Amino acid sequence: MKTTGSGRSLVWLLGTWGVTRLLLLLFVFKVYVFPGPDVTSDVSVIYQGWYEVLRTGTFPLDDVTWQYPPAAALAILSPALLPFLGYAQAFFVLAFVADLAAFALLLYAGLRPGKSLRGTWVWVVGVPLLGPTVYARYDVMVTAVAIAAVLAGTRHPRVMGALVGFGAMLKVWPMLILVAVRRRGVWAWAVGTVAAVAALFAVAMPGPFAFLTFQRDRGTEVESLGSLVFHVARHHGWSGQVLLNYGSVEFVGPGVQAVSTAALLLTGMTFGWLLMWRLTATRFEAATVADAAFVAVLMFTVTSRVISPQYMVWLIGLAAVSVCFRGSRMGTPAVLVLLASFVTVLEFPIWFSHVVQSDPLGITLLALRNGLLVLATVLAARALWRATVPREEPAPVPGQPARANETSVSP
Repeated sequence: MKTTGSGRSLVWLLGTWGVTRLLLLLFVFKVYVFPGPDVTSDVSVIYQGWYEVLRTGTFPLDDVTWQYPPAAALAILSPALLPFLGYAQAFFVLAFVADLAAFALLLYAGLRPGKSLRGTWVWVVGVPLLGPTVYARYDVMVTAVAIAAVLAGTRHPRVMGALVGFGAMLKVWPMLILVAVRRRGVWAWAVGTVAAVAALFAVAMPGPFAFLTFQRDRGTEVESLGSLVFHVARHHGWSGQVLLNYGSVEFVGPGVQAVSTAALLLTGMTFGWLLMWRLTATRFEAATVADAAFVAVLMFTVTSRVISPQYMVWLIGLAAVSVCFRGSRMGTPAVLVLLASFVTVLEFPIWFSHVVQSDPLGITLLALRNGLLVLATVLAARALWRATVPREEPAPVPGQPARANETSVSP
């Protein structure tokens, strides 16, 4: 009976993945038009523009929208692997391949002892909830690398370190996977890979680290947690504007710098909490590395000045790899991330115009999505702390008998 049940589960998994991914491809190839603004224009205009510059052997030094580590150039240049397709079409196919790779990794892991297919289901269901945006950004490629890194950790620490380092050079955040890693070899391989990739690009192409300045100068994006202040303030006489700034739609005007600074302070507090947790945690189980990585990325996403829709791909991927372990405590936060992903596709792209206008529908969607992420973060951090940090037993009061002897009766 177990074999039959497992076989049926696999059939449903494969069928659901196939149907949902076919729909995503039909949307990005515009066989069917998805509601809202065209999310594929980032590939056909921005990415292809970067591609034309990168293929000359230099980074887009004069383009403030280039805000990525140097290895991101490989993702942007990757459509050259399919020269028989146009740039955008090749990119969509490669994003699909990255999605397939992540699915295959989670499926393989889920069938191993001590693992579960819950993580595979999270990925299968979560990715299409974001709509065609997921294939129109290179974040799905980065997430596939991160998933591979976490799953490699228990048996192949060197591979894990190399993948974490490479992922960090694609988009920084995979370095957070190391937050609960105790093996020095993993850290050494991660740092070594970062150094090697950085040195390679520094020698081969001018300006690999210009992105640091561009990222520093960003403001408060209209979908971030802090943006809710200005969405409400616009109804009470706030004199600022919503502008396309540094490649995203941001608030510009009085008080924006203060809110952006507050977001940076919250991010600093997040780092402090993670450091305190790491110093006090003593119980490490098979799921701890994955759970801690999920918590860390949740924290940094929620406190960021920018919460773009594609950031949800990171959370779906780490939620999937986390609950892939049977001992994971992240079941409820993973469900909340899936709910937040569904609300995300409603606020972008379907009703993004309402978000930009700060009307009641737009504010409600943002408050709901960000509220779900905050709740997921609090519950995930609480579960991680309780699972790994030992509770301190109260010291006995001098002169009083131990609790175990209180019920005894002397003859």
